[in-house]
Amino acid sequence: CKKIFEMKNKFFVHNSSFLDDGVKIGENTKIWHFVHVSKGAKIGRDCVLGQNVFIGQNVSIGDNVKIQNNVSVYENIIIENDVFCGPSVVFTNVKKPRSFVSRKKEFSKTIVCKGSSIGANSTIVCGIKIGAYALIGAGSVLTKDCKPHSLMVGAPAVQTGWVSHAGEILDKQLECPREKKKYLIKNGLLIYEK
Repeated sequence: CKKIFEMKNKFFVHNSSFLDDGVKIGENTKIWHFVHVSKGAKIGRDCVLGQNVFIGQNVSIGDNVKIQNNVSVYENIIIENDVFCGPSVVFTNVKKPRSFVSRKKEFSKTIVCKGSSIGANSTIVCGIKIGAYALIGAGSVLTKDCKPHSLMVGAPAVQTGWVSHAGEILDKQLECPREKKKYLIKNGLLIYEK
């Protein structure tokens, strides 16, 4: 019986994956088939990197992050705690790419805030901030910052509603159907009503 994955320093790495020197991986993180983690990258604890994921140099990924198959996270992208990236999410890193013009010093910073979710096959144009607990619908193209708890869909993505901490679409009364928590809108932002 062939060993499916090996244990290194209290995290799991599949035998087909490659970690450059100088990476930091948190406890209980699982790194699956054909993943490449580049030098200087920091990945938190309890994360899952699915098949064929690429993590660029000096990328910072928080705790409890799930990155599904076929996602490349390039340098200058910050992913905070509890983020979900669906299969084949596309992050960009340059706004005006040309194959014959080196723009490596022009990579735009993209921040994916705590608890947000990005649906399968979405494209995230670089240089933006995805607000905490936002939900980007599958196949959307996000071209600008989005508010915390916003539901963003389409190409280009526009806000069509609000979502709770649990990722449920809120009704007109701004109540989460799963947790029965109530929210309110203050200064254009969704706030949990305690």
